[in-house]
Amino acid sequence: MLGLTTIGVFHTAIGLAALASGVIALAQDGQISPRRRAGRIYLVATLVTALTGFGIFQHGGFGPPHVLSVLTLVALAVGTVAAMSSAFGRASPYVQVVSYSITFLFHLIPGVTETSTRLPPGAPLVASAEAPELQAVYALLFVLLAIGLTLQIRRLRASARR
Repeated sequence: MLGLTTIGVFHTAIGLAALASGVIALAQDGQISPRRRAGRIYLVATLVTALTGFGIFQHGGFGPPHVLSVLTLVALAVGTVAAMSSAFGRASPYVQVVSYSITFLFHLIPGVTETSTRLPPGAPLVASAEAPELQAVYALLFVLLAIGLTLQIRRLRASARR
C-alpha cells in the first residue's frame, strides 16, 4: 500500500490518531493537556509514533525524519516534566504548552512531506521532499504554530491573572 511496510502502516495509523486527538484537545481546551482524555491519547500516540519512526528507513539510513523523532521525544519529555512538576517554576504551564504544541508541528512536517511525495499514486503532488513547494508549506506551518502559541500563551496569562 503506497510503498509502506507493515511498520509504516502502523506508524501512519497511530500518527493519524495522534493528529485527530490533538485537534480534539486543541478544540476542547485550547491546548494539549495530559489532564484530559484527548490530550493523554495525543501524547501516548505521539510517543508511539516517534518510537516507531526509528524503525522506518524508506529513504536510507538515519536521516531528518529520525532527527524529528528525537526532537519529538525531547519535547514530550520536557512538556511532561513541566506538566507534572514545578521544575520550571511559574513558567511550567508555558513550557508545557510550547513543548506539546511543537510536537504537533513535528507530526505535520513528515505527514505533509510523505503525503505530497506519494499521493496521488503515480503522479505525486511534488517530486521530492526538497521541492520548493514543500518549503513554503513548512513556512506556513511554522507561522500557524507561532499564531497558535501566541493565542495559547495569551490565554494562560489571562487565566493566571484571575
